[in-house]
Amino acid sequence: MILPIVAYGHPVLKAVASDIAPDYPDLEKLIADMYETMAHSSGVGLAAPQINKSIRLFVIDTNPFYPDYPDGKGFVQTFINAQIIEMFGNDVPFTEGCLSLPHLYEEVIRKDKIRIRFLDEHFVEHEEVFEGIRSRVIQHEYDHLEGHVHVDRIAPVRKLLLAGKLRDISEGKCDVDYKMIFPKKKRR
Repeated sequence: MILPIVAYGHPVLKAVASDIAPDYPDLEKLIADMYETMAHSSGVGLAAPQINKSIRLFVIDTNPFYPDYPDGKGFVQTFINAQIIEMFGNDVPFTEGCLSLPHLYEEVIRKDKIRIRFLDEHFVEHEEVFEGIRSRVIQHEYDHLEGHVHVDRIAPVRKLLLAGKLRDISEGKCDVDYKMIFPKKKRR
């Protein structure tokens, strides 16, 4: 089932998400719905806060980045209760977009390597190092669990210049071809 995505300005995008247990209701279906929603929306990652659930869950499929980013090929992963342990390596700029901020792309600088501890969809614990495009997408989705969006990582002056666009997104004044929840959309 394709789920609606919450737009910038929704309070769930500012909240720190909570851990979940293996008995979380309908978790298998939720994960499947998140992958379906992500694919339908042409995304490469989707965090539970983006579908109005303040839980520590995100899914990733970086295959659309291939062949421009060879390390994107074949990377499809579910992350539950993730905790980034370490960010290291070089600072790398990359133009990021977000399904919660349609058509708003900004250059964000992130470390190119991370060490992360997480549970997979079977609640098996992993601790791994990721780099390149995999690290980038993980960090972007992880930010959603911590109550941040990519524009929180740009220069304050740049964010001020985007204030009108950000307001328009929260009010639903943007064209999207997927279902969204706009927190400040006026009812007619």
